[in-house]
Amino acid sequence: MKIKYIFPIFFAALALMTSCNEEQSITLLDEIQVSSSYVSIPVAGGSTSITVTAKDSWTAEKVTTDKNKVEWLTISSASGNAGEATLTFTAPAAIDGRNAEVLIKSGGKTQRVNIIQGLSKISPAKVSEVNAGPDGKTFQVTGVCTSIVNTDYGNWYLKDNTGSLYIYGTLDAKGATRNFKSLNLEVGDEVTVEGPKSTYQGTAQLVNVMVIKINKSLVKVDSVKNASLPIEGGEFTAYLTCKGQGVSVDIPTDAQSWLAISSIKSAGTKTVVKFKAAANTGGDRNTKLIFKTTDGKKDYTTETSLSQKGAIVKATIAEFLAAAVGDTQYRLSGIITKIDNNTDGRLYIRDFSGETYVYKIQDFATKGLKVSDIITIVGKRAAYNGVAQVGGAVLESVIPVTSVTIAEFLTKADDPNKYYMVSGNITNIATGNYGNLDISDGTNTLYVYGCYPGYGATGTARQGLITSKGIKVGDKLTVIGPKGSYNSVPQVNGGLYFSHESSN
Repeated sequence: MKIKYIFPIFFAALALMTSCNEEQSITLLDEIQVSSSYVSIPVAGGSTSITVTAKDSWTAEKVTTDKNKVEWLTISSASGNAGEATLTFTAPAAIDGRNAEVLIKSGGKTQRVNIIQGLSKISPAKVSEVNAGPDGKTFQVTGVCTSIVNTDYGNWYLKDNTGSLYIYGTLDAKGATRNFKSLNLEVGDEVTVEGPKSTYQGTAQLVNVMVIKINKSLVKVDSVKNASLPIEGGEFTAYLTCKGQGVSVDIPTDAQSWLAISSIKSAGTKTVVKFKAAANTGGDRNTKLIFKTTDGKKDYTTETSLSQKGAIVKATIAEFLAAAVGDTQYRLSGIITKIDNNTDGRLYIRDFSGETYVYKIQDFATKGLKVSDIITIVGKRAAYNGVAQVGGAVLESVIPVTSVTIAEFLTKADDPNKYYMVSGNITNIATGNYGNLDISDGTNTLYVYGCYPGYGATGTARQGLITSKGIKVGDKLTVIGPKGSYNSVPQVNGGLYFSHESSN
């Protein structure tokens, strides 16, 4: 099936020129005016000028991205004074068509000037070339549809032998949006698309692509049974339609130790493949199963996913940070040190071994959590821009921590299950190894029996905080712990370090 792009580049350029002229007449501003909001530079290189009229001083700047610095375009001046001035745009010869946008600002208002040099030449590219290419450039790429995320706008993944690419929006045969189903595109189909490249949160994507060609796959997954298996393991079944010469199955290497094919049965174009999964003694795991066939000349593939629940892995934050990104569920406990968002629960937690960012806690707004509370959460090892974080976190338990003065703490009843946060200036350090010390508010003194690196520390992990942090007499120390007593003298039992301020 072939679907033609009904808006050729030439007519798109003309449309852009028209829209720019219309915009100029509609957005005529008193503060800043330009003689033209559309600038065309010859492909062979050269300069084009416009007149800028402003009531106040003005600035001109190129719109750039990490992938597109627009280094090819030179602006004669980055700023000017009130009155009329000439602004010249210069570019060297271009091999391929390119465009840019310049913002001219004055008096709190902005005029946008569109710069175009030549018409873009679209040539076939590999996924790796698209991922490495500049934002704004239009690419044509061919690959297999591996997953469909949204069937309204047409968001899906395309993969070739060089990598995977996200398609954000797919136009139908008439160039309209939100009609993806009319294309009849399915997982496993080989597709050729054209569209401009952009980058979202560090990930490359093609936006609102036109489908040039769809080569229907000769094998597809009609349905599956038990796509999410329990910890105990069991049988997973895939029901296929195959119009090629038999079906073969690829199980990824990392899944071959726990997943095996138990049977393959075919009748006409229908094939049923059954898999046997072993019991899972680790964390959550998943894999992609690839089914292949051939017509004797060309190979066709499709795939499906299988997941299996696993045990929740109890880990220190240091162990969590060292783990690979994946679906394994981790149980983490620590003190909330900072809350970035009070609505959805973007925050930091710290235990004795380290600190990590938690990207949202389910139903956070109803939990009433605050900085200093000790929480236990379950979530996945995730990452954003290469920085580790907890994804999909669920709150399991909380130990509320009440902030009190030393005087208030001294009046509390001994209770190992109630935690308080208290601050004071260190007046004496009895032993530096475990952090036994006295803090004072100037009137009252409180003994802290142990100042440990953080929540969860046991054995030798409790030692060494005073030395490692360079804490000394005179510093202001904030600790968290329950109220206790020894020989009728009140104390913080097993204080957990929260923060300190140096006295010099």
